[in-house]
Amino acid sequence: MAGGIAEVVARAGMRAILRARSEASAATAVKQVTSGLARQVDKGKLDAAERDRILANITTATDLGALGACDIIIESVVEDLATKQQLFRDLDAVATPRAILATNTSTLPVVEMAKVVRQPERVCGIHFFNPAQVLPLVEIVRPITASDDTINRSVTFVKAIGKDGVNVLDRAGFIVNALLFPYLNNAIRMLEDGTASMEDIDTAMKGGCNFPMGPFALLDLVGLDTSLSILDTLHASFGDENFAPRPMLRKLVAEGRLGRKTKAGFYVY
Repeated sequence: MAGGIAEVVARAGMRAILRARSEASAATAVKQVTSGLARQVDKGKLDAAERDRILANITTATDLGALGACDIIIESVVEDLATKQQLFRDLDAVATPRAILATNTSTLPVVEMAKVVRQPERVCGIHFFNPAQVLPLVEIVRPITASDDTINRSVTFVKAIGKDGVNVLDRAGFIVNALLFPYLNNAIRMLEDGTASMEDIDTAMKGGCNFPMGPFALLDLVGLDTSLSILDTLHASFGDENFAPRPMLRKLVAEGRLGRKTKAGFYVY
């Protein structure tokens, strides 16, 4: 996700600093961006000069201090509140006072990150969808603490990078995941109940609803661990049984079958 966001920013002619915890992980993210751009060049969708321009706009760093002059800092770490809060404390110590501190969380309360920094009014959610370089939507999430200036600048940024921004209040799941995950969870329930096979459920939703992929392929793309975390958060927030993660999902995560990123989830890749 971080590499995808960096690519989107770089395509728009802005400088993107991709900060990772290690040189190896930074190099991996840049390699993924480079490979994706190379495929576009090979297919004639991008010329080599444009590829080089995009890559020149991306630099990497391991030290958070390298982000000190950034106008907008977007975190995209693991969906764990304590981890994100600590990162926001660290960012608060290095960022310029005018910088927007944004989270790419898909479901955690943004206000919980805002309250650990000295200027909570500059924290908001800027939620991209995976893959960020392909999907056009970005949710701009407004916690109760955010200032009008923070939201307005975030809207301007999202528009400048060529994305379709939607504004949403800071409620669990925001728009997309609050609607999407009951559907995904109930697809697993249907499989558990033996109503239809996994393949037939996916085929039905693609052919009957014109969805680009079925629920099980989508769960594997999102990541089963991420999906489990989202459902747990939604269930804790709303208490709706449609959000209670299905046993099959918990079992696959416990087995380390996390989807495409581990080459096995509901499907094997």
